Amino acid sequence: MKLLMLGGTGFVGGAVVAEAMHRGWAVTTFNRGRHGAPPAGVRQLVGDRTAADGLNPLAAGEWDLVVDTWDGAPRAAQAAARMLAERVGRYVYVSSGSVYAEPVPAGVTEQAPLVDAAPDATDGDYPTLKAGAERALRAVLGDRVLLARAGLILGPGEDIGRLPWWLNRVARGGDVLAPGPADLPVQYVDARDLAVFLLDAGAAGRGGAVNVVSRPGHTTMGELLNTCVKATGADARLRWAEPGQLLAAGVEPWNDLPIWVPPGHEYRWLQQMGVTRAYAEGLSCRPVAETVADTWAWLRRVGSVPARAGRPARRTVGLDPAREADLLAALTTDRTSPTSPR
Repeated sequence: MKLLMLGGTGFVGGAVVAEAMHRGWAVTTFNRGRHGAPPAGVRQLVGDRTAADGLNPLAAGEWDLVVDTWDGAPRAAQAAARMLAERVGRYVYVSSGSVYAEPVPAGVTEQAPLVDAAPDATDGDYPTLKAGAERALRAVLGDRVLLARAGLILGPGEDIGRLPWWLNRVARGGDVLAPGPADLPVQYVDARDLAVFLLDAGAAGRGGAVNVVSRPGHTTMGELLNTCVKATGADARLRWAEPGQLLAAGVEPWNDLPIWVPPGHEYRWLQQMGVTRAYAEGLSCRPVAETVADTWAWLRRVGSVPARAGRPARRTVGLDPAREADLLAALTTDRTSPTSPR
């Protein structure tokens, strides 16, 4: 198989390239070259799809499969698809569950309505950019494109820093503010499992939209945080706070305490997506203990969460230590997890 990876060496793109190389595929990457050289054996084309003539390095060549992680202007996705349409077999676009129009129901399926988005837009927020790119690619490529609507993505290489924040916080030890309930179901996909699914589905000629994330409840907040304690070996004590206490204190789910979306929150659906199609087509998700341990090993090796090359800086995730200390002092957090392995 000949793979063209549009993106290439960042988080998800890096996982896709690694998986394709493991399979013995011939891999070409196209990106701005800001993450450095690709792995040995990978052919790198350098270009900027937002610049005039920026797609010229793609003017020649044929590939069996394209994987695209683009989250910028839909017009750029449209231009790439038009240039490649006659020289590629299948096209896989890494989209997002964020494309669904609010209010989004729990168990949302691929048939749900999407946010209004133009396929030739040059700007917009994240949901409209992803939805616009979906429309652009479908218009050009029809059923040759697979729209992989990922949920929360974790694992080694994560460049947002949600799981790394928890690992670093737990590694500091002491009392750790843990957002309850401990049995709150968490749904996510390891980037490496996502990569396997993308390549398998692309090679099999799948098309249309598919939610690609684990089953709801693949893990829980309690299991996730206790696994962080075990992986780091830290002398950390999880102090569980009820959702109402945290919300009343102004704690923002997902950002202040990463991954956590409490019951009843308007974005709770992000961890309750319908995944019947993905599992029917072969999605397999590794245990949370493997994702956590491998992410901790990677984080210790690289030292810090890498910057997202070529993208605007995102809000830093996680509470700062002083605010967490204030919350621990103010909230009733004297219950430790009954499932703690320590």
